[in-house]
Amino acid sequence: MIILEHLNLWLDPLARPGPQAMAVDEWLLETAQTPVMRVYQWLGDWGSLGYFGKLAEGRAAFPGLKWVRRWTGGGTVDHRADWTVSVIVPIGFSLAKLRAADSYRTIHESLAEALAQEGIAARLSTGAEETGAGVCFENPVCHDVIDPMGRKLAGAGQRRTKRGLLHQGSVAGHCSPEASARRATTMAAAMCPHWQSCDFHPPADEIARKVRQRYALDSWTSRR
Repeated sequence: MIILEHLNLWLDPLARPGPQAMAVDEWLLETAQTPVMRVYQWLGDWGSLGYFGKLAEGRAAFPGLKWVRRWTGGGTVDHRADWTVSVIVPIGFSLAKLRAADSYRTIHESLAEALAQEGIAARLSTGAEETGAGVCFENPVCHDVIDPMGRKLAGAGQRRTKRGLLHQGSVAGHCSPEASARRATTMAAAMCPHWQSCDFHPPADEIARKVRQRYALDSWTSRR
């Protein structure tokens, strides 16, 4: 099944602190004309909170981390050992028009296919494994990626605006640069047969402005 007719894969070479990482995704959502899949790394020991997540719970679960609040939903994630991917789909593309549950399922089907090609047994949760925990990888919700024992392998949060869809996802476990690139290309191929590699150069002044106005603010991070 062809999910997207066009897809740019960006293996972001620059590890970034949490606020900058989130600002780049927001910038892509505002400016991308074609769907983008961004794979990136975190600079330093960071955790991220979903838009509705509670900072106190994150600090209790993962002491010593620096924290940033995402613009998307989902649970609390420790990014010291994960594989992080964002999918940005501008309005007008079919994937951005799907209901939230359907776009979540569709993207995670492609991820599960990529993991299976690595020899990792993966399937999508039906929701029966849900625990209600605030920590992302302790709470498999419907259409998350899980292993045969029901343990969560990958989750995500989404946000829709008038410009399109932002999907921010995480796969548990360290991934070497080589393995990361292989996983990224396999997932991109599952989403779009005609994907292509692409480099982006987010303007430093715009990213700094977004960091100052949202992601670095204590009032944003500690809003819950």
